[in-house]
Amino acid sequence: MSDYKEKIFKTLAYYQKKALILWRTLWYQIKPVALVKPIFVVGCSRAGTTLIYKTFSQSHCLGSLHKETHDFWVQLHPLAERLWNTHAIDPILASEQDKKKVARYFYTETGKRRIVDKNNQNGLSVSYLYRLFPDAHFVFIKRNPGDNIDSLIHGWDKASEFATWSEELSETIQIDKGKYRQWCFFLADGWRQLTQAPIEEVCAFQYRMINEAILSAKALIPAEQWHEVSYEALINNPVLEFQKLFQACAVPFDKHMEIHCKAVLNKPYNTFSEIRVEKWKVGINQERISKILPSVENISRQLGY
Repeated sequence: MSDYKEKIFKTLAYYQKKALILWRTLWYQIKPVALVKPIFVVGCSRAGTTLIYKTFSQSHCLGSLHKETHDFWVQLHPLAERLWNTHAIDPILASEQDKKKVARYFYTETGKRRIVDKNNQNGLSVSYLYRLFPDAHFVFIKRNPGDNIDSLIHGWDKASEFATWSEELSETIQIDKGKYRQWCFFLADGWRQLTQAPIEEVCAFQYRMINEAILSAKALIPAEQWHEVSYEALINNPVLEFQKLFQACAVPFDKHMEIHCKAVLNKPYNTFSEIRVEKWKVGINQERISKILPSVENISRQLGY
């Protein structure tokens, strides 16, 4: 396809999508469409949530925005209203109005009644999501603390990608003696005590807080709606693990998905280096991580590590 024809094709596709969104918006006003059994992917940042989300997004049976939805969720309940304390949304804030806003947003954008969504900050808000959608399914991916914390540290070097939301913070960030001046990924209660801490302590704090929040909320969710997988098992046999997850969520795992999963690791999503386990032991952060692993020992044991 020539560049000219490709440009025309993309332009037509763009306007077709805009027209569909407008039509669905009008239709929703006439006859609201409820979301059915939405799938929420949760886990610590840099644990493999994108791999899960992007793969589920390949299913023809699910609606997906194919992007993270931080902005949408934070607009529902702005961080300023929570005094910039945490990204966790209190379940008491779950309302019928919120439910309708979420349904309208995803339906008008995707045209599907069943959707998959991923936003790492929502790992702190599982109980809120469950109260909104009692029939929701949750896919929780966990990763060993050494590799996860190592990847978080590398992520903090990419503030332009992971800290765009934090520009309005009033606190001065001087992590690692000023090497890091923007807060990355998410806020959890107690983060202000770490604005001048070593980076490994900050990342260990984030790993601990979000996994503790997820495991705490797990107790509220019916077992048939809660699905766990480890990053290590997933990269060892992606076809088998995704097949189990799809079946657990009652999403067809057809030939199209099998072919996709066979090659899913060939073009990894947003990785900083090759995909393998225990990378941290030979990385530049090995000494730092070794020192802080005892601080996450309790939660890592609960996760099965």
